[in-house]
Amino acid sequence: MAFESLSEKLSATFKKLRGKGRLSESDIKEAMRDVRLALLEADVSYKVVKDFIARVSERAVGRDVLESLTPAQMVIKIVSDELTETMGKENAKIAMASKPPTVIMLVGLQGAGKTTNAAKLAALLKKGGKRPLLAACDVYRPAAIKQLETVGAQAGIPVFQMGNADPVKIAAESIIHANKNGNDVVLLDTAGRLHIDEALMSELKNIKAAVNPHEIMLVVDAMTGQDAVNAAKAFDDALGIDSVFLTKLDGDARGGAALSVRAVTGKPIKYAGIGEKLDGIEPFHPDRMASRILGMGDILTLIEKAEQSIDEKKAMELTGKLMSNRFTLSDFYEQLVSIKGMGSLSDIAGMLPGVDQKALAGASVDEKALSRTAAIIQSMTPAERDNPSILNSSRKKRIAAGSGTQVVDVNRLLKQFEMMQAMARQMGGKKMKLPFRGGNKGKKGLFGF
Repeated sequence: MAFESLSEKLSATFKKLRGKGRLSESDIKEAMRDVRLALLEADVSYKVVKDFIARVSERAVGRDVLESLTPAQMVIKIVSDELTETMGKENAKIAMASKPPTVIMLVGLQGAGKTTNAAKLAALLKKGGKRPLLAACDVYRPAAIKQLETVGAQAGIPVFQMGNADPVKIAAESIIHANKNGNDVVLLDTAGRLHIDEALMSELKNIKAAVNPHEIMLVVDAMTGQDAVNAAKAFDDALGIDSVFLTKLDGDARGGAALSVRAVTGKPIKYAGIGEKLDGIEPFHPDRMASRILGMGDILTLIEKAEQSIDEKKAMELTGKLMSNRFTLSDFYEQLVSIKGMGSLSDIAGMLPGVDQKALAGASVDEKALSRTAAIIQSMTPAERDNPSILNSSRKKRIAAGSGTQVVDVNRLLKQFEMMQAMARQMGGKKMKLPFRGGNKGKKGLFGF
């Protein structure tokens, strides 16, 4: 996560506050100094930090905080509120045009990830019931059109292209094409440059004038820190952007761009790129991001991921099977696929409240354990999955060879599966959570943690 270092420093600061029964103004002043340093080290704009600390300090030295029974918690709440305010209060959505198609013009510097993230956004809109069209308006970067066609095909999104024609004409023709083919959203993948120059801005202004886009979305790389903020201001001054798509927020960047770009431009961050795959995108929720930064987890996003990946009706059926001892390894494999669809185990654990990210980094969270378990189950025959008791020594050797694991790994999986079934029988008619919703404390589970 981009804010890992910042989160660690803020947690250390608040830990010191929690150790004091009452807070004095000098305690808060010292804490604010630590917060200021943490934000500056995270590459947050100096002016943004200065304004942020001033607002927090003004609220934190008030009587309600100093005389509170839990002053440290009050200070943390104030910091959370101000972080949320700095990043934009609430999630801002794309305003769809009353008369389709809605035209979204994606702009940004070369290397920010416009092409891939255009496909991610299109895929997300498609999941929401839209019929998006990608338009290849970058005719300068080698293989840019081919790249857009490739990611478009992966996402199941049609791509409009006219080769190396005039980008302004391509944009205009793409809208005509959308009207003819029933596409209600057009995403224009425009050209970028290594640096902002007059030629780039002139072309973008011409496209804007020709198609009058409903939204100009700037794609910026969170890894570039203050350069991302400077680029955002330059694009906004020259073109007038409407929103920001922040990419690579799952990387090891210090995260200052997310805390600065909205404060500097006044434009909301609407989406965040959180991975290389086409489903690596999520709406940007300032309150949830503030919660993650302060180490308080992000349960709402985790629930949304679970709802997208796990079919509720199927989950109820599987719960019934488990309770009646009819839950097979085939059923278990289906749940592994669902969990893998939610993202990495580290990301999932990082959304849980109270999980120490630094401790998590050294914990035995084996990201490959899911894949190994799935491979073992896939190497079994249908009969073996339905009735593991028939697995003798030779069968286990065959399964281990087919899955690229050891016989001991096969035995471990079978033992854990037996324990899970035994536990279900002991629970009887009581409610029980499936293993993909929480394991036994202190023991390594089927997922390696």
